[in-house]
Amino acid sequence: MLLRTVAPRSFRLVAALCLLTLVLAGCSPENYPQTTLLPRGDFAKIADDLLDTTFKWAVLVFVLVEGVLLYAIFRFRGKPGDPEPHQTHGNTIVEIIWTVIPALILAVIAVPTVKAIFETNSIPPKDALTIEVVGHQWWWEFRYPEFNLTTANELHVPLGRTVSLRMGSSDVIHSFWVPQFAAKRDVFANRETRMWFKAEAEGEYPGQCAEFCGIQHGRMAYRIKAQKPEEFQGWVAHMQTLGPKPPAAAAPNPNYAEGEKLFSAKGCIACHSLVAVNAPKGMVGPNLANVGARSYIAAGTLKNTDENLAHWIRDPQGIKKGVLMPNLGVTEAEAQALVAYLRAHQ
Repeated sequence: MLLRTVAPRSFRLVAALCLLTLVLAGCSPENYPQTTLLPRGDFAKIADDLLDTTFKWAVLVFVLVEGVLLYAIFRFRGKPGDPEPHQTHGNTIVEIIWTVIPALILAVIAVPTVKAIFETNSIPPKDALTIEVVGHQWWWEFRYPEFNLTTANELHVPLGRTVSLRMGSSDVIHSFWVPQFAAKRDVFANRETRMWFKAEAEGEYPGQCAEFCGIQHGRMAYRIKAQKPEEFQGWVAHMQTLGPKPPAAAAPNPNYAEGEKLFSAKGCIACHSLVAVNAPKGMVGPNLANVGARSYIAAGTLKNTDENLAHWIRDPQGIKKGVLMPNLGVTEAEAQALVAYLRAHQ
């Protein structure tokens, strides 16, 4: 009878441990690109090291406390016929011990914490690449004063060079979150917030607004493209060639000329700029100088395919309700012409 009782309990325990193992395996940061547990830059590594240190101390305290508790449970458990235990009310030595030990642990953790605070709030080096970040409802604008460039929703950074972000907002409070490279910083109108990081791993990474800023807050994303220095310089050189006219190779497209006319006739030109160099500030919509080459459109909402771009042009309010871009009554044929025109800008 005892064996039949113990066996199912052991089986349930083993099954629970296996399930827990699978759950923990599913939490691997490799499966979640928008994670802070897989740092790709120096700033993020400072925070990750601090988290590891704090977690190790927490595990140590948990093991010690639970170990003593389990020992006490089994060592001093009551037995039938035991007399009423002797009642005590406080022990000065014990109380001092359990006050001093946590205080010492907190003091030890405070040392790397304070160090991390000073490191992450330090002034970036003079040769850092300054990028001005402006939050809008609901997209991100990026300006490169060193190269006199403006783009939107894609942050290009070179590997191995510190990037100094100087951030603000054109409307409400946003929060610029760089998950794998840095941290979160709230951005405000008429006030500059700063943050820095140095990318150490090449690739494309997602970023997100982390402050509720309106009904499309969840669709205010962007992409970080960390590139080798020579590739980054190639991107800069290419961006400096972009303007209102596309490459000559795009001219033969029969829809291109019609799309160019519609871009003005539908009023798109009033809200968007197609110039990357000396781009006008204060535009209502994102800069479109290289929109044809971007990975996503609508601030990370849709992959940049011809079908999605046409859908966005025809029904932006259906995709992102409340966005400042109105439905302009564009027909399917007109949308295709505008797609051909915008696709040429890359």
